[in-house]
Amino acid sequence: MRVAVAAPLLGTFDYWPPLAPCGTDAVPPRAGWVPGVRVLVPFGRSRRVGVLLELATTTEQDPTSLKHIERVLDPQPLLAAVDLVLIRWAADYYCQPLGEALFTALPVRLRRPRALDLEQERGVAATAAGRVLDLAELRRAPKQRALLTVIRAAGSGIGRAELTRQLGSCQPALRHLRARGLIEDCSIVPGVPAAATGVRAAPADAGPDLNPHQVEVVNQVTQAFGQFRSFLLEGVTGSGKTEVYIRLIQAAAARGEQTLLIVPEIGLTPQLRQQLAARLPFAPAVLHSGISDGERERTWHQVAAGRSEILLGTRSAIFTPLPRLGLILVDEEHDTSLKQQDGFRYSARDVAVRRAQLVGCPVVLGSATPALETLHNAQLGRYGWLRLPVRAGAAAPPRIALLDIRNQPLQAGLSGVLRESMRGEIASGNQVLLFLNRRGYAPVLTCHACGWVGECLHCDARLTLHLARRRLWCHHCGWFQPLPRACPSCGDADLRMLGQGTERLDDELRALFPATAIARLDRDTTRRQGELARLLEAVRRGEVQILLGTQMLAKGHDFPRVTLVGILDLDQSLYASDFRAPERTAQLIVQVTGRAGRAERPGRVVLQTRHPEHPLLQSLLRDGYAGFAAAALAERQEAELPPFSHLALLRAEAPMPEVPMAFLMSARTHAEVLREPDVHLWGPIPAPMERRAARYRAQLLVQSPRRGPLRRLLAGWTRALHALPRPRGLRWSLDIDPQDMS
Repeated sequence: MRVAVAAPLLGTFDYWPPLAPCGTDAVPPRAGWVPGVRVLVPFGRSRRVGVLLELATTTEQDPTSLKHIERVLDPQPLLAAVDLVLIRWAADYYCQPLGEALFTALPVRLRRPRALDLEQERGVAATAAGRVLDLAELRRAPKQRALLTVIRAAGSGIGRAELTRQLGSCQPALRHLRARGLIEDCSIVPGVPAAATGVRAAPADAGPDLNPHQVEVVNQVTQAFGQFRSFLLEGVTGSGKTEVYIRLIQAAAARGEQTLLIVPEIGLTPQLRQQLAARLPFAPAVLHSGISDGERERTWHQVAAGRSEILLGTRSAIFTPLPRLGLILVDEEHDTSLKQQDGFRYSARDVAVRRAQLVGCPVVLGSATPALETLHNAQLGRYGWLRLPVRAGAAAPPRIALLDIRNQPLQAGLSGVLRESMRGEIASGNQVLLFLNRRGYAPVLTCHACGWVGECLHCDARLTLHLARRRLWCHHCGWFQPLPRACPSCGDADLRMLGQGTERLDDELRALFPATAIARLDRDTTRRQGELARLLEAVRRGEVQILLGTQMLAKGHDFPRVTLVGILDLDQSLYASDFRAPERTAQLIVQVTGRAGRAERPGRVVLQTRHPEHPLLQSLLRDGYAGFAAAALAERQEAELPPFSHLALLRAEAPMPEVPMAFLMSARTHAEVLREPDVHLWGPIPAPMERRAARYRAQLLVQSPRRGPLRRLLAGWTRALHALPRPRGLRWSLDIDPQDMS
């Protein structure tokens, strides 16, 4: 029996079947020998959880040295055959140990060596036929109609006791519905919240009429149901992409199929969940790291059992089993949060395309500012290119103005022009959004007497002042120290705060606008569970006049009352060293700009800058994101950068600076032997921030204009890297298609 073990080791391991009956006492031994179940196995001097991959008839090992599986932990597979194929592909593509990839796909509690012990009760759920039946056909059987209405509303199933509580005795009607194939028996996990089970609290809203562009997009995608096709849905901000998603989800559900909707960040799920729940006859199941382990496990089981029509989740949800999967939607597909940056480094967007290919269903990648790689695929015809070029309803694009703030007096970081514009909008009953992508009070604390600057002891970085908590904080490693009363170097008390973060902007705005309700959204103000949703809801109800925050405001939020957006400081990103920085800056500007004027009220955007002549800003104003993207792709092609080449980044870190460099030099030597002529090696060199969290970091970049030669190098190189001697304290990682070069 071939098993993948939860360990950072390449390859799989062979075991003999269990000696004793596995699972529960009622299950005969061979009943648990199905690929996809978890098993407990002896591993070295310990015991590990593994996943059974196949029932092998041969082994390359000495049969007498093989050990027996101790027991099978699951009565039935947690992962179906297609799920195993997807995860094996992802592990191979991203050069990760298969065992680690498999257990990344499981909820935390299922990675532990315990048998499933979910308490369950008998229930019923609608079948595919029952979900699409026109209820008018049951008009002569009112009891059956009432029953099926309630059962369909509880998309994941409903307990018999709950049915009796709601509708009284209903056994004869249940028998008739079961005989017609409209319902089926199921097991219910008590206590699963409505978000997980699909239970609705309100009737569905019909929604607005679609404009011709939206109709065309829906038609194009629905015609692809039942087959694999990839689509780029490029829609300007406010063009109604969410409405298109809802119509597509409805169409998939009418076919008896499930939808997987991936969003880049947790902050986008509350609003989207509310929109879906208001429009669909079933509420979405939700999976992300912000909910408890127990709730995530229960939701995972409900979805994997096919009893939820839609799963809304962040990147890790891409691996969740959905037995009736018929549609995949990836919102804000350009967002770098869709790429896992540690451990199993995968791109949820790219895995989504592969999953759709394996399942045979359409996948839609939506964005107002598509990634250049995605645009390139659309230009080559690999993806269908769907466009929503106008805002939905009566909303018009906002007017954008560059404001040169050189030699201008600023208050709270605001120019006089922006302050007066804010007062005018607030007086008219509108809302103002201020974007500052820097949290904390001030990015620098310095001594005016001797020039001392607060710096992290563990990173090549300065400490950010968080005045409310009286701390100097490192935003890279998390280390902090109390705010000193005097200079630690010379003892002088004249410590000065340089620069501005959202905390300082908040304080100074309250002095400038004392009678105005202000809300700040950043990681510091939204740490408590539910706080982000509460603040966003207050904004939508009109209880807030000035909303300020970091880039969490830029993504997908709909603020109908916002008519003025002020972008306060993006100048530092215009000259960043990462080749992707211009693309991300352009995306951020367009996304923030899109928060203004999304309803009937016209919107304006004021972008404060000390570099109004910068080509990126001029290109965006003159040609929009499409013009910027065309120029950026031409530059990438000339420089042979992605998407016109393919990258892999080998990183190493250790407590001493010479250790990672020595490891990478040895790694380069092995790569030189394996590489083909058009595979290029760059480095090793120190990372842009060489010291982080008291560890020195270096990196080696591998580049090729063709993916094939790069894949062939990586296949042999990965094994060589695992075999290299590893000095004490060394850690290394291999990142395929890296999004962050730091």
